[in-house]
Amino acid sequence: MARKKPAVDTSSVLFDVIYEDGRLTSNRKVPGSELGGFDGDTPAKTFIEEQDRKIAEMSGQSRGKIKSIKRSPNQ
Repeated sequence: MARKKPAVDTSSVLFDVIYEDGRLTSNRKVPGSELGGFDGDTPAKTFIEEQDRKIAEMSGQSRGKIKSIKRSPNQ
């Protein structure tokens, strides 16, 4: 009999990000596996900062520091 593959968590959570210079980016995707536990949404900021670093390396333009993040209401 065939074995069933273990379920993979494919959920993601969307966040709106406000930068210190006032720019807003909406619907930034963070894997659900990065969130939860006692830290709540705090790991999302770290994940998005890492995404921003990679984007800055490829484009040569920094996005600046994140002022705040919140879950997108569009979910």
